[in-house]
Amino acid sequence: MFPGVDGFHWDAGHIIFLGAFFSVAAMIATTLIMALLRGARDQTPARAQALRWHSDFKDLSPADRRCRHELTGEVHSRQCPNDLDCRLCQDHPKFVRMHGGPMSEVETHSVVSGIPMPHDRLYHRGHTWATDNGDGTYTVGLDELGARLTGKPEAIELPPVGSPVFVNGTGWVMKASGDKFRVLSPVEGEVVATEPGDRGWFLKVRVPRTFRPDHLLKGAEAAAWMASELDRLQLAMGAEAALADGGALVRDLTGEYPDSDWPDVRARMFLNS
Repeated sequence: MFPGVDGFHWDAGHIIFLGAFFSVAAMIATTLIMALLRGARDQTPARAQALRWHSDFKDLSPADRRCRHELTGEVHSRQCPNDLDCRLCQDHPKFVRMHGGPMSEVETHSVVSGIPMPHDRLYHRGHTWATDNGDGTYTVGLDELGARLTGKPEAIELPPVGSPVFVNGTGWVMKASGDKFRVLSPVEGEVVATEPGDRGWFLKVRVPRTFRPDHLLKGAEAAAWMASELDRLQLAMGAEAALADGGALVRDLTGEYPDSDWPDVRARMFLNS
C-alpha cells in the first residue's frame, strides 16, 4: 500500500516495502535510460559504420580475415582479431619492431603480375589507396586490381562534400554489371572534394590531426598482399579462370570472363558481406 491510500499507516513494514519498491523502480528507470543512451550512440554515423563493418568482417571467410603479418610470412597462421584495424592491435607494434616495419625500399614501385603498385601510396585491403598530400588531406582512389574488377562503372554514388567518412566504412558506392557494391574508405575525416575517377581518384578527405594510417599497407608488404589477393581472386572466380596472360593479369576481366558470378566476386574482393 502507498501513502494517500485509505488504510495506510506508517510503520516498519510499509517503510521496508516502499524502500524496496522505489529501489526496484530506480533500477528499472536507470536501465531504460542507459539503453536509450546506448541506442542514441549507436545511431551516430561513426558508430553505425563501425557496427556494420564489424558485422561484415565476421561474415568474411577465414582467408579474408588473415592478419597482414601472415601475408608477409612473419607468422605461420594468424587471424586478425581487430577487424583489420591495426591501430587497435597490441601485437602490431611488436611485429614492426621485430621485423623493421613495412618497407625501407629504394624502389619507387612494385609490379605484381602486371598490377602496378606505386610506393608513394598506402593500400587498404578493400582495394583502395590513400596518399598523404602533406596539408592535412589524403587523396583516395581504387587500386589497379579494384579498377579491373570494376571495369567501366554504370554509376558512382559519391558522398557529399562536407560529409564524414570512416575507416572501413562506406567510402562510395559503385554499380557495375547491374550490381551495386560498397568501396570501403581507407581513411577517416571530412570529404573536401570528390571526383568520379576520371583523374584516377575519387575522394579528398581532411583527416583529424590524430589520424594514424597504421592499418594501411605499403611497399613490399603491400606487394605481398596483392600477390595473395590474386590467389584469392582465382579462387573466387573458379579454377577454370586462367587469370594471367604471360604472367600478367588480363586487363578486361569482365569482358574476358562474362559468365563469372561478378556480384559474388566483387563482394568478396571488396570485403562486402
